[in-house]
Amino acid sequence: MPFTNIFRAHGQFCASHPWEVIVATVTITMCMMSFSMLTGDPQLCGWNYKCENLEADVKSSDILILTITKCLAVVYVYLQFKSLRRIGSKYLLGLAGLFTVFSSFVFSTAVVNLAGSDLTGLNEALPFFLLLVDLSKACALARFALSAKDQNEVRDNIAKGMAVLGPTMTLDALVESLAIGVGMLSGLKQLETMCCFGCLSVVANYFAFMTFYPACLSLILETSQSLREKTSIWHLTVLLEEEEDKKPNPVTQRVKMIMSAGLVLVHAHSRWVLSHTDDQSAADMAFNEMNVKVTPEMPLWQFYLLRLAHMNIDYSITLGLACALALKYTFLDSDPEEPVAMTSSPSESNATELPVATADTVADSSVTTQVQPEVPVASFQIGEDSDDDPIEKEDKAVQTISIETLAPLDIKAEQPEPRSLEECLAIFKSDKGPAALTDAEILILVRNKHIPAYKLEAALGQPERGVAVRRQLIQNDLPSHTALENLPHKHYDYSLVDGACAENVIGYMPVPVGVAGPLLLDGRKYTVPMATTEGCLIASTNRGCRAISMSGGVSSSISSDGMTRAPLVQLPTMLLAKEVQDFIRTSDGFSLLKVEFDSTSRFARLESIDCQQKGRLLYIRFKCQTGDAMGMNMVSKGCEKVLKKLQELHDDLEILSLSGNYCVDKKPSAINWIEGRGKSVVCEAVIPASVVKTVLKTTVPALVELNFKKNFVGSSVAGSIGGNNAHAANVVAAIFIACGQDAAQVVGSSNCLTLMEPTGPTNEDLMISCTMPTMEVGTVGGGTVLGPQSACLSMLGVKGSCVEEPGRNAQTLARVICAAVLAGELSLMSALAAGHLVKSHLRYNRSTSNAANPFAKVDAVSSQASRSGSCIHKAS
Repeated sequence: MPFTNIFRAHGQFCASHPWEVIVATVTITMCMMSFSMLTGDPQLCGWNYKCENLEADVKSSDILILTITKCLAVVYVYLQFKSLRRIGSKYLLGLAGLFTVFSSFVFSTAVVNLAGSDLTGLNEALPFFLLLVDLSKACALARFALSAKDQNEVRDNIAKGMAVLGPTMTLDALVESLAIGVGMLSGLKQLETMCCFGCLSVVANYFAFMTFYPACLSLILETSQSLREKTSIWHLTVLLEEEEDKKPNPVTQRVKMIMSAGLVLVHAHSRWVLSHTDDQSAADMAFNEMNVKVTPEMPLWQFYLLRLAHMNIDYSITLGLACALALKYTFLDSDPEEPVAMTSSPSESNATELPVATADTVADSSVTTQVQPEVPVASFQIGEDSDDDPIEKEDKAVQTISIETLAPLDIKAEQPEPRSLEECLAIFKSDKGPAALTDAEILILVRNKHIPAYKLEAALGQPERGVAVRRQLIQNDLPSHTALENLPHKHYDYSLVDGACAENVIGYMPVPVGVAGPLLLDGRKYTVPMATTEGCLIASTNRGCRAISMSGGVSSSISSDGMTRAPLVQLPTMLLAKEVQDFIRTSDGFSLLKVEFDSTSRFARLESIDCQQKGRLLYIRFKCQTGDAMGMNMVSKGCEKVLKKLQELHDDLEILSLSGNYCVDKKPSAINWIEGRGKSVVCEAVIPASVVKTVLKTTVPALVELNFKKNFVGSSVAGSIGGNNAHAANVVAAIFIACGQDAAQVVGSSNCLTLMEPTGPTNEDLMISCTMPTMEVGTVGGGTVLGPQSACLSMLGVKGSCVEEPGRNAQTLARVICAAVLAGELSLMSALAAGHLVKSHLRYNRSTSNAANPFAKVDAVSSQASRSGSCIHKAS
């Protein structure tokens, strides 16, 4: 509808200024109550009017129907409260919704009273007005609010909810008011009063819901602990889709609008065209004839209290039911264990949740969980050594549940005897398919070559079952039948793996993932995920990040960006090879080949071609930009297209290999070290002398001297290429594994030149830089599609491709890795200069789980210690 933006802005205002809206609403309500009690001349039988037929009317009324109606109204309100309770609120949201009804009732009563109408009989009509109350929209708006993770998002989601719900509610309120208002044209005084009251109630309830309720909802969530202690249980996208599905179709909306227009015409025609000539209707005259106005003997509030003390049986039953339901709601109804939440997609849940062991998955009843004593919460700043604390920390296990509960044996209930090969094959090819076969029967088909073992996932249509069957297939050929016990395979989305990441899959490898940071890079803070089993690595990198953050951060630059591939071709003679090389080096030849190369991808852009002739062999090195992908497949596809073009121009050109090892991929090489491959990154930071002394526990001269003698002289003695660093590969490998990069490319990506020199006005500070010319990373394709790896990329804000500037996400990832390497270099070199390396590894990287201790005493304490061991313990 065209008014969506108006409702969104209105919802944003109410959610952003809750106190102002609530105080204004309550003030207006109290003012209306004051007007109702202190002004006007209400016509109320038994108080200021003596009604002759009052008793007769009471006796003639159907008490049973009135009692049932009132009870239904009470039960309806109770169910409305329960619906709000299911989304996480026991009282507050329900009371807020009920206040909207109360305020509308007070407003309507005051208006009718001020108009001088008779209020007699409205008490009997109140249950009908309660049945008109619908808190479903309140529930929907509450779900929008509860989908947020912080208060700012609460306001935005309330605004979105009002934009979705507001137009429909407005049209519904208009239609209800006009429809109920038709009764005001009946000419019957009592019916007109009740219909007027109903119209006013609908309008007042609408305005109260549109103002008071969203403000109250925002304030409740702002003061509650739910947003600070829990994550979002609702998914806003699903909520929006659900509410859009609930919207009436356009035909229904048009019918409502036409009906509203017709009702407006009916009201206009009845009130202005066919207006009565008499000032007082027959019903008014009859009322004045039958009823005599008297002077009230008591105040109105005392009259209502007296009526309450002498209530009829229908009121007694209704009040008793209301009290019983209130007690049941307060003391007997149990809160749901989890609020009702929207269902997420299977891929989403599988990608983010760890394997969960259930009772029916535990194969060995002797498996027990290891319950460890509760340890204090670790400080986030880890890796800091204190010279004042010489006490070594004890080894503690970091897992509280044995791995057997996560990866149980695949022992199932007794299966029937497998059917014959012919019968299994017939069932497999029939409409029943593999679902009608047991795992043992599937194994028969695999062993008889009817199902390829590497195609089990596709053949069975159930990737996880295919993995389980393959495990059974190889289990008998292993040295131990229990070898796969501790290798988990369940609760994993193998649909992302098949045909993309791995083949012949039998499970997945859980690797501990820690974080270092915050890392201040180019003015932005990053929390860096690292997957490793080497203790002290994350702690050391984290210490370097702390020193960098205290020094103003790291600055970075990308000097080159291009992936390479070098096919090998052969010509009949050396002269023909020289002819092809000369053609490629001409501007016309390069332009022709560039058109062919760039046509293979919307991201691949050829930058240069380098040819090396060795006899009649040609090594042609292509370099191109590849967007946010690492780019090996992209550049290979472009190379194939160019080679076909060269064969068209030179019939005697023979392609020996798409890769001639001049790329150079996954091998140490001087050309990559000199020319660069992938992203060439440089990071630099200046560390004040005070930070070097207090955080790194060493001095600037010691660091500069050690860096020269270790990383330059030592690497030269070893003949290292690209190894002028302390341990760049450590950090690169940990981030590569966490972020789904090709782990084998750590060989080239860890090429790093670490420079340290004194700087500052008095040369007391330290300038450190890391130059990494061969960073081969990407944020799309390969292992980045897997759930856990995708989550780590999301932590850095580089998941997927950058739409605005293709290639920016991959470059940002390269900058983060280089800056993390700088932090690791800074910390390790400081530990070496201060002589802390052995101490820190004994403290954080000591494990006794795989080592026998000949001096251990045979007692409970030492036995437990021998079973314990971890890579990283409590952070200090």
